[in-house]
Amino acid sequence: QLQLVESGGGLVQPGGSLRLSCAASGFTLDYYAIAWFRQPPGQEREPVSCVSSSGDSTRYRNTVKDRFTISRDNGKNVVYLEMNSLKPEDTAIYYCGARPYLCGDYEHEDAYDSWGQGTQVTVSS
Repeated sequence: QLQLVESGGGLVQPGGSLRLSCAASGFTLDYYAIAWFRQPPGQEREPVSCVSSSGDSTRYRNTVKDRFTISRDNGKNVVYLEMNSLKPEDTAIYYCGARPYLCGDYEHEDAYDSWGQGTQVTVSS
């Protein structure tokens, strides 16, 4: 069974940094693109970033692309989201999802085979 577990969330001041991790168990991430989504308080879940199975291709939503970096370590079966220059509007529950090989139209949640339970990120002074 595909299982993803997010970690690394927490409370951080504006301008600070966090690194989220998405770890897989029960399967290898080698064949999956991994995306990060987030759900701000009172809002719909929205796509944030995606990395292809090979790591050669990445995608970002416009509001984070100069601040967030997605990467993967297939040897450790983990995908990371490095978040810098955090803003209060980045406050959300962050989820990772797995879909086969390519990011493609990664914004569409229906294409994912597995989701994690989420990790809370709060940006506040």
